[in-house]
Amino acid sequence: MISTLRRGLLVILAVFPLVSHAVAAPSAHELVQDTTNRMLADLAANKEKYKQDPQDFYAALNTIVGPVVDAEGISKSIMTVKYSKKASPAQMKTFEENFKRGLFQFYGNALLEYNNQGITVDPAKDESGDRTSVGMTVKGSSGAIYPVSYTLEKINGEWKLRNVIINGINIGKLFRDQFADAMQRNGNDLDKTINGWAGEVAKAKEATDKKPGQSTQ
Repeated sequence: MISTLRRGLLVILAVFPLVSHAVAAPSAHELVQDTTNRMLADLAANKEKYKQDPQDFYAALNTIVGPVVDAEGISKSIMTVKYSKKASPAQMKTFEENFKRGLFQFYGNALLEYNNQGITVDPAKDESGDRTSVGMTVKGSSGAIYPVSYTLEKINGEWKLRNVIINGINIGKLFRDQFADAMQRNGNDLDKTINGWAGEVAKAKEATDKKPGQSTQ
């Protein structure tokens, strides 16, 4: 009996690595498609509640989208080396949290206006390297078409979101420019700029809203 159990255990230990390798991390395209599907399903089920309390929606986005975002890498990119090297670990962590909160408000407010007009993820591209992009097309309520491109980077074997280009507007660059501008306006006060980041995100949304969508014709 003991011999049989021992052989059974050895078989399980031998097969386990094969099972682990069989459950591969999703491709960048699969990650974007799955995250989009989950986000829209949650929005469809809870939209009226979220309209009454958008904070609940931001929290849901943090749960669904948060794990696929390289918040640490994006935060450093927005600050740039010029400012991030001067920031303490505590300041970097605070900005990372403020960045995520602002990002979900940025997208959340736009999504609450979305009425299932149509979102299509483009066919998968080459993902053989450590960096790739996944395209998406969003149809607005007016019929305008908004192209979206997600830049993803492979970190520790998993794809993470590093940047978004919405209708030709590079959000990463927009945020970097606004961070630098805010630092100048705040007399290079890092804490003031970090704590006031929500206002900068609101300005970013205004900038994207001003650019008209492309015609469907």
